[in-house]
Amino acid sequence: MTTRLNPITTPRHQLRAEKARRNKEAALNAFIGKKAEIDEMLARLQALSDDHFNTHPDEIDWADVGTLDHYAGLLKRITDSAFGEGEHAR
Repeated sequence: MTTRLNPITTPRHQLRAEKARRNKEAALNAFIGKKAEIDEMLARLQALSDDHFNTHPDEIDWADVGTLDHYAGLLKRITDSAFGEGEHAR
């Protein structure tokens, strides 16, 4: 636990620096949390893909193709954004 600075006795520049430090720490913690969420989603998607999206080769029809096309489109939007490609190209 960190102790807070007394706003009456602490110089303003020191208060601002402490606030900036706490803000940066909070942002880092939020970033790590979001990254963990993404890592978990990616692991689940990889496991589903490894299991052929819960389909059996003898039972695949065009609805399954449509579902995968939909997933691929959503993932393409994400990768285009992340890598500056497609409509996000610079």
